[in-house]
Amino acid sequence: MASAALGTQVAAAALAPVGSDGFLKGSSLKGTNSLKFQSKPWIRQTLAWEKTRQSRHLNKVFCMSVQQASKSKVAVKPVELENANEPPLNLYKPKEPYTATIVSVERLVGPKAPGETCHIVIDHGGNVPYWEGQSYGVIPPGENPKKPGSPNTVRLYSIASTRYGDSFDGKTASLCVRRAVYYDPETGKEDPSKKGICSSFLCDSKPGDKVQITGPSGKIMLLPEDDPSATHIMIATGTGVAPYRGYLRRMFMEDVPTYKFGGLAWLFLGVANSDSLLYDEEFTNYLKQYPDNFRYDKALSREQKNKNGGKMYVQDKIEEYSDEIFKLLDGGAHIYFCGLKGMMPGIQDTLKRVAEQRGESWEQKLSQLKKNKQWHVEVY
Repeated sequence: MASAALGTQVAAAALAPVGSDGFLKGSSLKGTNSLKFQSKPWIRQTLAWEKTRQSRHLNKVFCMSVQQASKSKVAVKPVELENANEPPLNLYKPKEPYTATIVSVERLVGPKAPGETCHIVIDHGGNVPYWEGQSYGVIPPGENPKKPGSPNTVRLYSIASTRYGDSFDGKTASLCVRRAVYYDPETGKEDPSKKGICSSFLCDSKPGDKVQITGPSGKIMLLPEDDPSATHIMIATGTGVAPYRGYLRRMFMEDVPTYKFGGLAWLFLGVANSDSLLYDEEFTNYLKQYPDNFRYDKALSREQKNKNGGKMYVQDKIEEYSDEIFKLLDGGAHIYFCGLKGMMPGIQDTLKRVAEQRGESWEQKLSQLKKNKQWHVEVY
């Protein structure tokens, strides 16, 4: 989600409000076997990539791809999607959205996760192409409660798939959506009378349901591909992991003719607990298959402690590896931040403190990173 464009739209529609200790301290944040997904058929399946590609049941493709991420990469089509020199932008606008179809809705988190997050596959028929790091707008059905007689406003969601989608044929896009819930400020308890209009619509959707989409939009989180040996440091809280899933599938899962990644991708993911981890099995497979090209660090605020004995937040993980991160940035690495906007103050404070300890001015360093187009932020 583009940091400026998203603003209050997504904060109100796509994510739970601040308050639980699964979020960043003083702000807002949102082994793999702890996910307890064994009951899901998509975890048990062990079909080969070839059989996966032959299957026409699109709702199973995402599921099987989790297991099958390996050095035996999957072919993608149409390869013509690589030909464009510029990303597609605003092909469909709010007054004339595209009517797409829900393919599948899968709960991503385990039973002990606070809240519900879903992976939603949308069939756009190849008519709304996008690049990794862009966003779709979604217009939920019904009237705008603030403007009776008018449709609901657009909510922006970062796309969680590559341009080829989870079916690898360029016809679908995936969203990672947390159902928004609201809490009474006096009692601190959930208020069932209020809910996120768009997030609830998406999480409650069934295969075959229609969805109005706009876009794609956004350029700030596009994956720079001019140097396939570059380093990419990706920092996410909660559903902010969405664009990185697209990056990593492009790097490690898909056989993209024009992009052969040989650099380093380093993912930091902050969530409440193990059951809240998103796409963990995919990422863990990359770690096994590409140990020289992928690193994966988790900050689990309810399960881990930082060096001071407090809860482990994503900025604590960054501080833990700060020397290495600064050296990589000095060498030209790209760094990305995606998640709730409350994640940034704590991260910025950490980076400033580390810079000062190194005898550097953080303000000057940040200015240079921005000038070099190494700094990518999309918060909502």
